[in-house]
Amino acid sequence: VQLQASGGGLVQAGGSLRLSCAASGGTFGNYRMGWFRQAPGKEREFVAAISQFGSTFFEDSVKGRFTISRDSAKKILYLQMNTLKPEDTAVYYCAADPRYAVGLGLKTWYDYWGQGTQVTVSS
Repeated sequence: VQLQASGGGLVQAGGSLRLSCAASGGTFGNYRMGWFRQAPGKEREFVAAISQFGSTFFEDSVKGRFTISRDSAKKILYLQMNTLKPEDTAVYYCAADPRYAVGLGLKTWYDYWGQGTQVTVSS
């Protein structure tokens, strides 16, 4: 499966952005999907994920602010980011994997990655 992320940009603190990740070349419903981010000088970190059955899991720092969803008909993964903070500034990546997982298992083992999209939150 090929993934292409989009929707990043520059936003003021407190604002919102919606990231999209378009999938092609595979059966979208067979993959659990995730969002990760990497800030300058830091390691890539997990943000949110959604299983093949729609169960979700979020990193603590984004709980209550971010929502993850998937549109199987359009083969698109979304990340709705509200109440953005400067510390959310990073390159955001989408990822996919065919293995089933729930809860903490949704954080790891992703074989397919898209290119990143930059999110910058100004204070």
